[in-house]
Amino acid sequence: MDVSAAPAMTEVVQRRWRDREAPDGDFIVFADGSLLVMNLLCLQSSDPLDGAGSSTWHWTECLRATEWSTDNWVEVDSALATHARAGGRAWAGESADHGSIGWVALTRDDDGSTLEWLAVSNWSNPFREVTLDDTVVTAVSTAGLIWSFPRDAPQRVRITEDPAHPRSHR
Repeated sequence: MDVSAAPAMTEVVQRRWRDREAPDGDFIVFADGSLLVMNLLCLQSSDPLDGAGSSTWHWTECLRATEWSTDNWVEVDSALATHARAGGRAWAGESADHGSIGWVALTRDDDGSTLEWLAVSNWSNPFREVTLDDTVVTAVSTAGLIWSFPRDAPQRVRITEDPAHPRSHR
């Protein structure tokens, strides 16, 4: 195969986004074609001062790649929420074909919804709500977790529990 004839990763990422597909796994893929493979960890406290215990969630970077390929793609066409602001649009939803995988995306609010970044987590429930401000994309999962993605650095996501959502693990 002539490598020079192969499309650049940026073109592949944008084409797959237009087809509402994303690489399968826990990751953030950026518009420039780079990929961060992530790992979602739930740490449970057994501290008696916490009552029944508490959980903290961390999404940590495992691997960063600028050249990559995948045989498995998941559909991300089930958008459950969207919100536009300041030339951007946040999207949130699920990939139902693969066990209700949650995903969040930030695009330009243009005719092609040009992708800025897309985060997918096989360990997250679908996202039912999303808001966008000048600095953060905030998505709420059906499990009651609030994911706050900095617009310019989504890998620094902060995951907290929604105080209005009943805690199922207590």
